[in-house]
Amino acid sequence: MVPEKRLKILMGIKKSRWMLDKIEKMLAEKSYCTDIAQQINATIGLLRSANMVLLESHLQTCWVAKLGSGNPKEVSEFSEEILRVWSVTQRN
Repeated sequence: MVPEKRLKILMGIKKSRWMLDKIEKMLAEKSYCTDIAQQINATIGLLRSANMVLLESHLQTCWVAKLGSGNPKEVSEFSEEILRVWSVTQRN
């Protein structure tokens, strides 16, 4: 993993954890529903962003190595892996 990307992902995860704690507190305090929904959507956005940074790093490191291997089977398997894992992020 690209070190700078790792730090960016970690920051997004930490912010998300903080926001989840905030959401939990809002629920306990019976805050207004749309205020809670906004915080949930913001957390989802942070996690999606972190996931995209992870994908970018993965492509810059692991995928480049697989392509460089010259092994068509490895390239194909890696492509299938990427499509399988990251297609989950496109589901609602």
